Amino acid sequence: MSDPSRPPEPAAVSELDQLPDRDAEETAEWRASLDAVVRNAGPDRAVYLLRRVHEHAARSGLAVPGLLTTDPVNTVPAWAQPDFPGDLALESRVTAWNRWNAAAMVSRGARLGLGGHLSTYASAAWLYETGFNHFFRGKDGDGSGDQLFVQGHATPGIYARAFLEGRLDEQHLSNFRRETGGHGLPSYPHPRRLPWLWEFPTVSMGLGPLAAIHQARFNRYLHARGIKDTSGSRVWAFLGDGEMDEPESTAALALAAREGLDNLTFVVNCNLQKLDGPVRPDAQIVRELESRFRGAGWNVVKSLWGEAWDALFRQDTDGSLVRRLGEVPDAQLQTYAARDAAYVREHFFTGDTLSAVAAGLDDVALTELFGASRGGHEPLKVYAAYRSAVEHRGAPTVVLVQTVKGHTLGPEFASRNANHQMKKLSRQQFRDLRDRLELPIPDSALDGDEVPFWHPGEDAPEVRYLRERRSELGGPVPERRVVAGPLPQPPPAAFAALHKGSGTQEVATTTALVRLVKDLMRDKATGRRWVPIVPDEARTFGMESLFPTAGIYAPGGQTYEPVDAGQLLSYREAADGQLIDEGITEAGSVAEFTAAATSYATHGEPMIPVYVFYAMFGFQRTGDQFWALADQLGRGFVVGATAGRTTMTGEGLQHADGHSHLLASTNPAAISYDPAFAHEIAVIVREGMRRMYGERPEDVFYYLTVYNEPKRQPPMPPGPSVEEGILRGIYRFRAAPSPDAGPRIQLLSSGTAVHWALEAQELLAAEWGVRADVWSVTSWTELRRDALRADAARLRGEERVPYVTRALAGAPGPVLAVSDWMRQVPDQIGQWVEQDYASLGTDGFGLSDTREAVRRHFGVDPASIAVAALDQLARAGAVPPETVARARARYGQEG
Repeated sequence: MSDPSRPPEPAAVSELDQLPDRDAEETAEWRASLDAVVRNAGPDRAVYLLRRVHEHAARSGLAVPGLLTTDPVNTVPAWAQPDFPGDLALESRVTAWNRWNAAAMVSRGARLGLGGHLSTYASAAWLYETGFNHFFRGKDGDGSGDQLFVQGHATPGIYARAFLEGRLDEQHLSNFRRETGGHGLPSYPHPRRLPWLWEFPTVSMGLGPLAAIHQARFNRYLHARGIKDTSGSRVWAFLGDGEMDEPESTAALALAAREGLDNLTFVVNCNLQKLDGPVRPDAQIVRELESRFRGAGWNVVKSLWGEAWDALFRQDTDGSLVRRLGEVPDAQLQTYAARDAAYVREHFFTGDTLSAVAAGLDDVALTELFGASRGGHEPLKVYAAYRSAVEHRGAPTVVLVQTVKGHTLGPEFASRNANHQMKKLSRQQFRDLRDRLELPIPDSALDGDEVPFWHPGEDAPEVRYLRERRSELGGPVPERRVVAGPLPQPPPAAFAALHKGSGTQEVATTTALVRLVKDLMRDKATGRRWVPIVPDEARTFGMESLFPTAGIYAPGGQTYEPVDAGQLLSYREAADGQLIDEGITEAGSVAEFTAAATSYATHGEPMIPVYVFYAMFGFQRTGDQFWALADQLGRGFVVGATAGRTTMTGEGLQHADGHSHLLASTNPAAISYDPAFAHEIAVIVREGMRRMYGERPEDVFYYLTVYNEPKRQPPMPPGPSVEEGILRGIYRFRAAPSPDAGPRIQLLSSGTAVHWALEAQELLAAEWGVRADVWSVTSWTELRRDALRADAARLRGEERVPYVTRALAGAPGPVLAVSDWMRQVPDQIGQWVEQDYASLGTDGFGLSDTREAVRRHFGVDPASIAVAALDQLARAGAVPPETVARARARYGQEG
């Protein structure tokens, strides 16, 4: 009985209520029809009819919203599967050999404590083999072939296949994870460690999916700009379902859909297990991923169940089986794969209808339903899914494939929570694996201390078949192949303006660098190879001048009239635009930079990317990606614009960058510079072009920090040693003023701090009679690396003096170093300076205020430098202690 004191329940409100219903009677009839179906045939039938109507509407071209989830069945029904074009028996034999050798490789390494992963490849073997035999295109054909992002933990299986192909030998496999002696194999896809095989590092989970999307996008960019025809290239990314929890894994899904990247296929191996247990214990990861990808605009293809399920689905006239599969959480599905038939009968096939289905199956068939009969373990199902994916047009495709982790390794492994940590098989387990895979390996071969690798022979039918398939598809994959030659070096005239300085005009070094890049983009020989990349801060960096000239890359061109049309620097998008404005995504920017920075190998087309980021949102936010860039042997220019902890006024703590150079110093491939002047930038960029794109290109990338503080840019000082000093890391910019008498000190400074040091030099001379030499340190990190190499040479018996030691040799007085970075940055070189060494820096959190106030706060302004210099001289006995006290009082630094 209703309570009359309670207000009535509000009527359900729909967004359709705000639109007029031009035929309410017809609407009521449709609702009544649906109600009748529910009453007479049940809700499952009603849902089925609605699904059919929705499907028909979409196929008829009506603009209806797509469904986010579908029934837990395969996308391609059994009757629609394409004919399998290969020899299934031979492909099964190839896969069996690969399973054996992958398990042997990891088990042998595990005996040495090296670790490894058995269960991932065991679940994904057919996902790779079907691709290798029928889809993945190599580089011997037209174009660049396909790009494969291999799941890191599946690496042993890829090595095992390369062994059958003859690209690796037994010694390689024996040296899995043993690289120091040469002829070894890295644990995961590491291009820097095995550069002829691997193209893309993927084991830092989440970076592979993001990189794959931007690789597919950059392929389109190259094609649109007429640099290379990449229309035949497809990007394949193999991912784990647990990996999809990394935020980077899904960060660019909308970008891929928005730009219609139908040259991209994700294959997500849904073995339902992360490293410690189920991915979704109380839910279903396949349903979640389907919803996420469909919502982002992707085409979704599911391959969940094997052939044995097809007959069961045909019997499911009332939807009981499909409904039951939709109810079972992943942790329970994982348990079914590990239990016996009696358990499955009791716990899954519940109710009269499902019990009747189970009654028609023997125990073996019943247990295989949740084990071997998963979509990812049957090549015909995988082939059908892949074929559907590559034939889809207009959107990227994700293939969601269900497997059992540890499949074929035996009951101790299959679907067990701990199988990620299980690194080896016992001798008996190897015997069982041999029998399960039906391999002709004699018992005698398994009696030794080490399980053998096995090759059926060069003339074995399966080896011949494997090689024939790869030949038809354009050669081996994965393969990294560098065929690009050097680029013509820009003429000296391109750098001349920066060498001359700015005269009376004040110019920020950020502006100077942007002007240089713009001039280099005009070069007839290499200008079109520059790829400027910004994360939605082009105007901050003064790069809006590139909008009308270079254009912003947009696959669909500019389909609207920009609000600033008619202005000199109006916003201009173009299908062949050169500038990539990523939007607010540093992760996407670095992924795009990496694709461009490695195009010399991926496509045989050297590109010159220059990625300009804001404040600390580079190495701090995306340091892992920069490490992957180094691993992938990327080349290009990374620019930390608006650098320094005190140079960006008003932005405060989260923007004040005082530590990026310290972070960059940990990356061996990052050549880091903190130039103070435009002429230094010119010298550094020109040398970077030579080192990365010259006759002997190096696998490094350049990192420059530039500042948004306008200053007069001096001309480049004369003398042959200046350019060498700029490149090596230090040169004396301004010697101490006369007279010769008086205390001496050496002021070392970098970036914008050179200007503070120059002012301090004048204060010390005019007010305290101290003569200071001012040195521009263009790279604290390169000086340290040179010194470390000198130390290593000395231990080998060679006599080498670090460059910084030689540069400062005999310089009178102590050394005081200062920068707009935390003190650890200049302290990198302290132990190789023969003089007494001290430093100033901007340690701590940033804050908002004027530049002058913040520099005084951190004690790096000219007056603070002067006080610190006098204090250092007093400790050395060169000035009386009371001089320091007077200086503190004069500059307001008491108390």
